[in-house]
Amino acid sequence: MKKVTLYTDGACSGNPGPGGWASVLIYGTYVKEISGGDVSTTNNKMELTAVIMGLKTLKEPCEVDVYSDSTYVVNAFLEHWIEGWISRGWKNVKNKELWDELISLVAVHKARFNKVKGHSDNELNNRCDELARAEIKKLALDKI
Repeated sequence: MKKVTLYTDGACSGNPGPGGWASVLIYGTYVKEISGGDVSTTNNKMELTAVIMGLKTLKEPCEVDVYSDSTYVVNAFLEHWIEGWISRGWKNVKNKELWDELISLVAVHKARFNKVKGHSDNELNNRCDELARAEIKKLALDKI
């Protein structure tokens, strides 16, 4: 199985508001950056979308080390929040459709989630933040 490193971040201007997401995938010396946005979204949706889109980019099952500054995303897996949400029938859990998609993708890949401190000295987390914020700016320019 190929080993891939995936850095992700989501950003929102207002919550809800225009948002952006970004992923940086690394396989050996190969680096791929992807990003996108939504005119009306939330920060949590963008954080989830960044991981989903990063995993969807992979063409085959891989071992993936996922790095995110989102407690929401990382602790859902590390602290087993998802199991609790499922056992309670997803009661009061937002973004179920995105969680369903992410759970399906994690089932395909051997994913390990890692929490990084946001807006600090982590170069790739900062790069994802930069790309996500650039998507927000693009959305604002599209309105002109």
